[in-house]
Amino acid sequence: MEDIESISASIHDDITKVKNLKELSTLETLYLGRNGKINELLKKMKDKGPEERKTYGQSVNLIKENFIKLLISKKQALLTTANNDDYIDVTLPGNKYPKGSLHLISVAVEEISRIFEKISFIRVSYPEVEYEFFSFESLNMPKTHAARDDFETSFIQAPQHLQYGKMLLTPHTSSGQVREMWRVGTPPIRMINIAKTYRPNWDATHTPMFFQFEGLCIDTDINITHLKGTLDYFVKAYFGNDIEARLRPHHFQFTEPSFEVDVTCTVCKGTALVDKQRCRVCKSGWLELGGTGMVHPNVLISGKIDPNIYSGWAFGFGIERVIMMKYGIDDIRNYYSGDIRFLEQF
Repeated sequence: MEDIESISASIHDDITKVKNLKELSTLETLYLGRNGKINELLKKMKDKGPEERKTYGQSVNLIKENFIKLLISKKQALLTTANNDDYIDVTLPGNKYPKGSLHLISVAVEEISRIFEKISFIRVSYPEVEYEFFSFESLNMPKTHAARDDFETSFIQAPQHLQYGKMLLTPHTSSGQVREMWRVGTPPIRMINIAKTYRPNWDATHTPMFFQFEGLCIDTDINITHLKGTLDYFVKAYFGNDIEARLRPHHFQFTEPSFEVDVTCTVCKGTALVDKQRCRVCKSGWLELGGTGMVHPNVLISGKIDPNIYSGWAFGFGIERVIMMKYGIDDIRNYYSGDIRFLEQF
């Protein structure tokens, strides 16, 4: 018991002499450490008789509790002083540092990928530097087609392939359609292809490089109702349940029949009016999303698939455009300006 009284008295003296948190940490180890003074007292319990052991143990535990209370109180007091700059309290939360975020196009790519994964579409990737055959001939676009002009397509100065022709920066993700047919061989095919595409344009709604995502579905008995159902699913999943899609007849070389896809204007919600004034964005309640249609039989033949057995549909949308429609962005060049004030909004 003399040891207990001696340590109890020394605790108060030692706590009083502590001047900073580092000394307090050392004192804590001195008393509560594995070989500390209080543990040394507990080790002596085995030498006590049965009657004395209970009283002895209670006394040691009381010293321990009192020491912990004094320790906490002293620590709180020291934390309010200004002389502890050299001490790091690892129990305190760290400082939050500013961090970046994904670009809004990257966010859209991941979101669109997840939407189509839920209906069993497989995301693939095909070359950005492509041959004429895959970008034009295989898609039923003859050599006289306007899209094959130097003003519409970025050709590369490189030796021509004897079979596939000139090299170019792919102007659309549709160049992956025949490659996917060759890869799979026998349908069914459910492809989503998201990639960079290139066209020599630069204005408020066009950039020389932009992202497209291509959908391709080929199987037996595929028809326009399957296409419309898929588009309805995507539009509601991406833009919201209050947005509708419609098909408007159009012409594309690689689909027949072909359609433009319009969706409910996200600004006026299809009313064509904003504050009783005609909507400046759509003027009609609809916005054009992109092109689609049933895969042309000649394209199926290029893909080594029998058009008498299989049919399919395809669509191609610009990712920058769908983001513009979702958030009301009025200039596509904002995506690539690097202006952090714009990018931080997303």
